[in-house]
Formats: sequence, C-alpha cells, structure tokens
Amino acid sequence: MDYPNDQAPGAPVRAGIPEHGRIPKYYAVKARIGHLVAQLGEGRPIPTERDLSEEYGVARETVRQALRELVLEGRLRRRGRGTVVAGPKLEQPLSLASYTEGVRRQGRTPGRALVGLEQFPCPDALAAETGLTRGTPVWHLERVLLADDERVGLESTYVAVDRVPRLDADFDPDSSFYAYLRERGVVFGDADERIETVLATPREALLVGTPPALPMLLMHRVSRDAEGLPLERVRTLYRGDRFSFSTHLRG
Repeated sequence: MDYPNDQAPGAPVRAGIPEHGRIPKYYAVKARIGHLVAQLGEGRPIPTERDLSEEYGVARETVRQALRELVLEGRLRRRGRGTVVAGPKLEQPLSLASYTEGVRRQGRTPGRALVGLEQFPCPDALAAETGLTRGTPVWHLERVLLADDERVGLESTYVAVDRVPRLDADFDPDSSFYAYLRERGVVFGDADERIETVLATPREALLVGTPPALPMLLMHRVSRDAEGLPLERVRTLYRGDRFSFSTHLRG
C-alpha cells in the first residue's frame, strides 16, 4: 500500500510511524481517511466500510479498526447506521469559570438535563475531602451536560444545604450553578482540581449516551469561597471524543 504523503518514512512529520518505518495497514488507512475527513465538512457522511475497503484494497476489518480510532479521537461520530464527520472538540478552560461560560465562548448553546437532586448527611469521605463537618446536610445535584442538545458529559455537585437552602425550590436545573451562587453573594476564592482518564460505568455511559469503551476525562474539583470556607465538590465526566482542556501558563 502507498503511504500517505505526510506519513511516508523519512517525511518531516512521521506521526505514529516506528523508527523501522513499517506502518500497520490499519494506520495507513486511518491516515488516508483522515485526509478525507479534512476535506469534508462537519456532519458530512463518509463512505461505507465496504466502499472504503474496495477503495484502499484492504479487508473491511482493517477499515473498521481505522474508523474505531477516528471515532475515539473525536474526528468521526456515529449517526444511526452510518458515520459522519464530527465537529471540533469543545475546549474547556481550566479556570474558576462555569461550563456554561466555556461553551458559550465557542458559539455553542450550553444546556443541562436534571438527573436528580437529593439531600443527605455528609459522609466521612466527602467531609475529609472538602472540610465540611461529618453529618452536615448536603445537596447532591446530578445533571447531564449538553452542547447544542448533544449529550457531552455528566456533572455531580455536592454543596452544603446551609449555603443554598432553597436549591430545590428556586434553582433552574438547566442554568449555571455558578451564576446562581454569585447572584446570592457567594464569592469564589480558590479551588483544587485534578483530571484523569477513565472509562464510564454502565450507568454513566447510558446517561451520556456513549459506548462504555469510550475514554472519558474525569475532573475533580473542590472549591472554597473568598474566606477559605468549603463551597462545593464537583465531579464532572466529559466525553473524551468531544472535549479538550486548555490553560495559560506564565513563567
């Protein structure tokens, strides 16, 4: 099989090619489909597996493996029984800004669908992580994250009831929780944040609408107010094929 121009051994950019120069067939096919994807617009369908296998002279399983990787990377997405070109990933800034603000900056329409809102005594693990007193009543707010009505993540927020005692009565689940806090005079101080790669549980995959094998980005955040008092604990699961994170570093 011919190598794509930018994948040939000795080319200036040898992305993914081992030093011995032998490239797996599926990877060469993936690169060629990648060129095709770049030429098509967002939402445009790509040829069928059968057509691609005939075009490139390889087995359908080789094409299938290439497509699987492009889907996992977020360059393609499944639509019904076909595959279409995906749009650019949503870029979420690593800052004390809400999901709503981050999505709007990219010209997309943010939204959230309520999964559940419940109240329970703060357990030991949450108390140790946030600094809340064990047994203090806390809210657990769980919502599916949306971007232009596409399910892209799952957010769980824990906050002391005495901070927002009427959360169940006067909070719109489709709105920004950060904006809700600011409207009530809460000033954010600082936060600790950690990001890791995980696989969704079967329940999480069902809520987000993804295959369980799709890699997810899991963000843990513990926030404090301007006086250093515990404010919220957030666990957010983002689709790995739809999100990237960015930050500005200064030396």
